[in-house]
Amino acid sequence: MRPTLDIDLLRTFHAIARLGQFRAAAAFVNRSPAAVSVHIQRLEQVVGGRLLERDNQAVVLTPLGSKLLASTLGLLSAHDDILRELQGAPLSGHIKLGLPDEYASHVIRHILPRFADSFPAVELEVSTAASQALVEQIGRNRLHLALVVQPSKRQCPTPLAVTVPVWVGGRSLALQANRPLPLALHAADCPYREAMIDALTRAGRHWRVVVSSPSASVVAAAIEAGLAVTLLDRARVSAAMRILDELPSVAPHEVQLLRSATAASQPAVAMLESVIGEYLRGGT
Repeated sequence: MRPTLDIDLLRTFHAIARLGQFRAAAAFVNRSPAAVSVHIQRLEQVVGGRLLERDNQAVVLTPLGSKLLASTLGLLSAHDDILRELQGAPLSGHIKLGLPDEYASHVIRHILPRFADSFPAVELEVSTAASQALVEQIGRNRLHLALVVQPSKRQCPTPLAVTVPVWVGGRSLALQANRPLPLALHAADCPYREAMIDALTRAGRHWRVVVSSPSASVVAAAIEAGLAVTLLDRARVSAAMRILDELPSVAPHEVQLLRSATAASQPAVAMLESVIGEYLRGGT
């Protein structure tokens, strides 16, 4: 019997090639990392050679892997087109999605490609802003969906996740109790900015602003350079940072997905809401 190329195995392989990590690809195709590894082993048996080189940081395609990727792009596209034609009219529409800067890279890299592949007739328009600004845009129906972070005291009925932000500083930063705490502040409408100032004020701790930016990457750079401290979700603490347990604690916050009133009857919006919610509730 002649060997065949299994579509599921190819989809897993393409996800790894695009995302560069087995864990991210596993989430993308809704399988465990172990199952993804088995898929690649089976595909390598079919094509007769090694497709990927792995290390602790990333995945690199071998020459055979690069050849397989280029050769099967059209195959996957044709397969999905045939299914959509057989299943009837595809999901379509135009969705305006708002993301806070600290979540934008993750959502764009790991969630939206899956949605775009599954529903190519849906047009996505993504914008970034601080959480409170996104809440206001939802209220004015300028966005269909918005991912936001807000204090838990707001009692959101169905938060996607609850996060306890932590104080972080650079590995080289030495804090001095008799000097004002150097801060890297987030955007004016970011809940962590308000939480930082409130916590330090209640504790009677003096502070000064070193960096103020709406960009999460700029704030992170200031921390990693040892210039200041800030609040971050624990999952976003990098190897160049250290958690500062000696600073005042901050209340939990909720990750919420808000939908505008005008989007209530749009199937495409409901589908994207489901995809984002499923992914983030999985703890990714």
